[in-house]
Amino acid sequence: MRIKRTTTSSSAARRRRTRLIAAASGMAAAGALMVPVSAAADAPTTYSASELKAVGDAVLEADVAGTAWYVDKKTDRLVVTADSTVSQAELAKIKQEAGGKAGAIDVKRTPGKINKLLSGGDAIYATSWRCSAGFNVRSGSTYYFVTAGHCTDGAGNWWTNSGRTTLIGPTAGSSFPGNDYGLVRYSSSVSHPGTVGSVEITNAANPTVGQTVTRRGSTTGTHSGRVTALNATVNYGGGDVVYGMIQTTVCAEPGDSGGPLYSGSTALGLTSGGSGNCSSGGTTFFQPVVEALNAYGVSVY
Repeated sequence: MRIKRTTTSSSAARRRRTRLIAAASGMAAAGALMVPVSAAADAPTTYSASELKAVGDAVLEADVAGTAWYVDKKTDRLVVTADSTVSQAELAKIKQEAGGKAGAIDVKRTPGKINKLLSGGDAIYATSWRCSAGFNVRSGSTYYFVTAGHCTDGAGNWWTNSGRTTLIGPTAGSSFPGNDYGLVRYSSSVSHPGTVGSVEITNAANPTVGQTVTRRGSTTGTHSGRVTALNATVNYGGGDVVYGMIQTTVCAEPGDSGGPLYSGSTALGLTSGGSGNCSSGGTTFFQPVVEALNAYGVSVY
């Protein structure tokens, strides 16, 4: 049997082809608009390590006092912590300096003012100011303590009392700004056990993000918190910028500078500065102690 082929008129066929082509074109157009645009809108911008470093350099170049920043490796963003003195215009200046990479910046506010925690009072005394001793250390049979570099910067001898009658000894090393560590040598008969309060310190290490830590200082005593970031840069103003700091939620106040940050028997850091106080809380930064120990060739005991 021969199968007959059904035919249609040429005009009807043209109309049908036109409708099919129009429908196909509409589907293609809808696809072209919907899929790529949706993907572009949903896809987050990612930044490389070199781009984030460049953004950090831009924040440094903006030179806004009261700011600190670090790279959050989980989000691939540069987190800028700004204290209460930083204005919106200054934040805009930072983003302007970052230019096309300003989207890499996440701004977080912290209460109070970020300062070096230095004042007059008790504990360890230089000629004109007070700080807190950090960790007792030694090199062979020579004993020292480490403290903050902004404390030892410009300091000669140190005493245990405000009347400056009981000598501890002289500053033996100081690094600030850039770093924030210093070394004081025991040259008298002042006792120097290897403890922080009643806690025996037996080793030193670098902390980890999220770790619970404790700080001790001559103004506010002992307080605890957690590590929120590593390798933070802090701009205290006036050219006083420090790098590689430990950022924490531990509170601190003026005079606590140089005091120890530790976890159990492990030395972690030296109090550098921060914002807020121990009534309302705040953000505090610490110089990693391992860097200081390595720089001076000393160890805890």
